[in-house]
Amino acid sequence: MSGASSQAAQAGIGLGSAIAVAISWSLHQSIVWAIVHGFLSWFYVIYYALTRPGGISG
Repeated sequence: MSGASSQAAQAGIGLGSAIAVAISWSLHQSIVWAIVHGFLSWFYVIYYALTRPGGISG
């Protein structure tokens, strides 16, 4: 992988973790759950989007 695509991948992973932590904190107000969901990153974000009322479209 080239340097630019590697940096883009790392930025995407970081963004996914930040979104997952924000969602988790707003739902649970628990640092432990926020850490767990931060490790799951985009998997938790996609799970949340698919399981919330209204689905991905809101």
